[in-house]
Amino acid sequence: MTALEPRDADVAPAALRTEGTGPEGVLGRTYRALSVGIVSVVFLIAFEATAVGTAMPVAARELHGIPLYAFAFSAYFTTSLFAMVLSGQWADRRGPLAPLATGISAFGAGLLLSGTAGTMWMFVAGRAVQGLGGGLVIVALYVVISRAYPERLRPSIMAAFAASWVIPSVVGPLAAGSVTEHLGWRWVFVGIPVLVVFPLALALPAIRRMASGPADPAAPVEPYDRRRIVLALGISVGAGLLQYAGQERNWFSLLPAAAGAALLVPAVRGLLPPGTGRAARGLPSVVLLRGVAAGSFIAAESFVPLMLVTQRGLSPTMAGLSLAAGGGTWALGSYVQSRPRLEPHREPLMVGGMLLVAAAVAAAPAVLIDAVPVWTVAVAWAFGCFGMGMVIASTSVTLLKLSAPGEAGANSAALQISDGLSNVLLLAAGGAAFAALGGGAVGAAHEATAQGASGSHPGAFAVVFLPMAAVALAGAWVATRVRTHEVVPM
Repeated sequence: MTALEPRDADVAPAALRTEGTGPEGVLGRTYRALSVGIVSVVFLIAFEATAVGTAMPVAARELHGIPLYAFAFSAYFTTSLFAMVLSGQWADRRGPLAPLATGISAFGAGLLLSGTAGTMWMFVAGRAVQGLGGGLVIVALYVVISRAYPERLRPSIMAAFAASWVIPSVVGPLAAGSVTEHLGWRWVFVGIPVLVVFPLALALPAIRRMASGPADPAAPVEPYDRRRIVLALGISVGAGLLQYAGQERNWFSLLPAAAGAALLVPAVRGLLPPGTGRAARGLPSVVLLRGVAAGSFIAAESFVPLMLVTQRGLSPTMAGLSLAAGGGTWALGSYVQSRPRLEPHREPLMVGGMLLVAAAVAAAPAVLIDAVPVWTVAVAWAFGCFGMGMVIASTSVTLLKLSAPGEAGANSAALQISDGLSNVLLLAAGGAAFAALGGGAVGAAHEATAQGASGSHPGAFAVVFLPMAAVALAGAWVATRVRTHEVVPM
């Protein structure tokens, strides 16, 4: 998932009931076109994220690519890691208009490439192009907000971003499932780029008028930080090599695995706070917790629709709807942690949230037992999303609290890198384990079951969910180390 989801929205309740309705609010004459345009972009990203998850099992099966199922998700996160760093420097030096327009174009091109793919590797390539676009868009939109909106209106536009995920969480799986069943999965991908025209027509002229160009046109343009760009490229290439090695599972795969590790380790050390790997108390643990929470949950969530379609015979629509309630409970968890009276208890909230995540991920594979009702997954995932809403928003709040003014940007970037990198690595690990325990035969087993034969590979799914539950449980311990006694002046 991306940084614009409700899982990143730590919006105070006051922001939901103030601003945005008066003549100079976010929907006033000055900001209306810009607000509607950028919120529409986020809405489409949210709809795409929920819709693709619903269509993915059918796409992977028809392209004979179920062994590469995890790659279809992790390829997006891999390329977005590089694009986030590039977009930040591009927007700071030249303004957010160019990276935003380029990102949306790449996002649409990736969807078209995946939707017209004839092989699973071409499908994965489309997801990688889409990730480049998504990474550019995420950072550019935050730069737009910082430049175009006064400080008093920023909570309102962030609240609108969070709210724009609730409807797609419910409607996205239903719409994508219906399209997949009646028209085919390809239409889920090729249809979305057409919808981008409307938000672009609204947002780009407003951005050009209100937020284009350097922040200080009179100041000399600083050169790009090539070291950070090279490190970001190292993370992306290294993560990709590790994913490839995990999928191949032969002696020759040790070479790309070694090369990936050689690129990844120094890049991570250079871009994340010192002590992150050993969960040093304070800021390093906050950054680590973000990665542990996001990676374990997203890696498990990616396999839920596939498990329900292939093992319990659900339609893509019903499998997607099993995750629909999560959007609302995620937003609720984010709201709960923002209550002022709970501020002194933020650490216990994060610990409790990670325990909920671990329990939800561990409970999901129970539906591999025929006697367990399939709605068990929906209930478990609603509780897990509630926990994630508390944890993800709290990591953002805590990170800013522990950051000196001149370090907030770099620390926020580290938080996003931890989020994206953990998604890539844990998805790759889960995908490799899934393939090793018979995941490649899941599609064939599903077809055999549909024809009256028997065939099931529950172990291939259990080996994904149970380790991710253990990772989430370790995250509960990391959450106990986010508190620091140091006071950082703001």
